[in-house]
Amino acid sequence: MNTYHVIGLMSGTSLDGLDIAYCRLTYKNKNWIYNILNAETLAYNAHWIDSLRGAETAGAQELIALDHAFGRYMGEQVQQFILRHNLSPDFISSHGHTIFHQPEKHISLQIGSGAYLAAHAKLPVVCDFRTLDIALGGQGAPLVPIGDELLFSDYDYCLNLGGISNISFNHNGQRIAYDISACNMLLNVLANEAGLAYDEDGNLARSGKLDTKLLEQLNAPLYFTQPYPKSLGKEWVLENSLKTLTESTATIPDKLHTTCHHIAQQIAGSLHPSNQKQRLLATGGGAYNTYLIELLQHYAGTNYSIEVPAPEIVSFKEALVFAFLGVLRWRTENNSLKTVTGASHDSVGGAIYWG
Repeated sequence: MNTYHVIGLMSGTSLDGLDIAYCRLTYKNKNWIYNILNAETLAYNAHWIDSLRGAETAGAQELIALDHAFGRYMGEQVQQFILRHNLSPDFISSHGHTIFHQPEKHISLQIGSGAYLAAHAKLPVVCDFRTLDIALGGQGAPLVPIGDELLFSDYDYCLNLGGISNISFNHNGQRIAYDISACNMLLNVLANEAGLAYDEDGNLARSGKLDTKLLEQLNAPLYFTQPYPKSLGKEWVLENSLKTLTESTATIPDKLHTTCHHIAQQIAGSLHPSNQKQRLLATGGGAYNTYLIELLQHYAGTNYSIEVPAPEIVSFKEALVFAFLGVLRWRTENNSLKTVTGASHDSVGGAIYWG
């Protein structure tokens, strides 16, 4: 079998909704070809936003119940998505929603039970992509780089501007990737404080002024100078970047303005100096923030071309890649790279539930 029709599911830390992408993935002439055939983002209602946001402080029984309930919810949404578009998927591949990520403690939890998802979607499910890599001594993240390597090799860098920004690139013949900084987790919280769901086009950030003291504080954590492999979790963001913003007396526009400079500086600092033109693919919700993209281009310099692709790739690249990770798991081929995560070896990650 060389062609697969898979539904990829992604729920990011920015809590903007459940991404569902129906993808066709074909292996032909030793290359993978992808098509996103149907895709939607289903915004979370207040119940799910509150439940997912507060899950890290839930008791054990409450967290287990939430895991099962969220799996059922995703399964029901997939069923409705299939009926709306008259689809015939082979299986579902789900990232779930990250609640804890502390790989140094061998902890990483993505809720959205694969068993409940499979039972209510009535389809096989591939999920739990991180655990094996962590058991092998890795970070369990980022996982998208195998997709960057095999689906988006035309680009020198692949940048995802989600709740957390992460980057992927080839260095000395090896795929390298890591989390850079918090991104929409910061920008959306600040926009919410201003009564906005998000800062459209970065207009509120553009209207603010740079707070140099705040910028120094945001750039201060040791994480930013640590070598890779490395990854970030919500816990780190709450204790560092968000805490710094909460303690600042700057106005919300000034905080947004300064935070955009912080994010752009950290990303630009992750790029390797080059005398040749380099192409950088920018996806994720932050790629719609034109002010942030302008700042990134400014700090990166003229040798780097920051490219924002078609909206379906911007919004659904992660869901596409998780569909692809599921295909690799289905074929028992490596989908987690030791050069990215720091694990003892490459691995075939993911659990399969036969719905």
